[in-house]
Amino acid sequence: MEHLLTLAAMPEVWVALATLIAMEVVLGIDNLVFISILTNKLPPDQQSKARRIGLALALILRLLLLATITWIIGLTEPLIEAFGFALSWRDMILIAGGLFLVWKATREIHHNVDPDPETDQFDKKKASMAFGAAIFQILLLDMVFSIDSIVTAVGMTTHLPVMFAAVIVAVCVMMAAADPLSKFIHDNPTIVMLALGFLLMIGTTLIADGLGFHVPKGYIYAAMAFSAFVEGLNMLSRKRRRKLREAGA
Repeated sequence: MEHLLTLAAMPEVWVALATLIAMEVVLGIDNLVFISILTNKLPPDQQSKARRIGLALALILRLLLLATITWIIGLTEPLIEAFGFALSWRDMILIAGGLFLVWKATREIHHNVDPDPETDQFDKKKASMAFGAAIFQILLLDMVFSIDSIVTAVGMTTHLPVMFAAVIVAVCVMMAAADPLSKFIHDNPTIVMLALGFLLMIGTTLIADGLGFHVPKGYIYAAMAFSAFVEGLNMLSRKRRRKLREAGA
């Protein structure tokens, strides 16, 4: 308790906390988009529950990973060399996570554009299995993003309580935003393709990062923001045309 009071009296600690919270929330956007697309394929009565359980378990996972931060830092040490690349455990986890995202996004794009889709794996008749699969995939992807964000956070502060507080606040923000974002994506079908494009891009950058080709996150989020802005203009245009048609009817 005395140590926490000492930390609370240090202005630099509050600056680090605010910065970490902002970073965790921004990085959480990727997670939320994935969670929204995934849970929207569940039966309506299970969607909100899956999001809450998935994010709650993700919070527990992140706190457990923070408790083993020494082990996490050790994941950045080179482990093997392959095709001229020195790969650490972190690199291999990022590559695996990136491949999973690329596969998932590609599969969902195919499902959305296929005029004669096959039976979906999230069919209501398989609700119990689909629910468990959704939770598992949420945790799987969160582990990838968690390891990456924790390694980044270590360079910003050495105080473990600050990291714990930032993660808890960020996940609470994600929980509050999960349902509105999912509803928005569900109500605007064109957003789904845009979001899948985001996931495809994020998966590719994770693979590149794992291979040592770091793409600044600012470029990625700037591209996402610009695409979202253009789609927002398209949505306003469609809404205006619909009102004009209704007025002329």
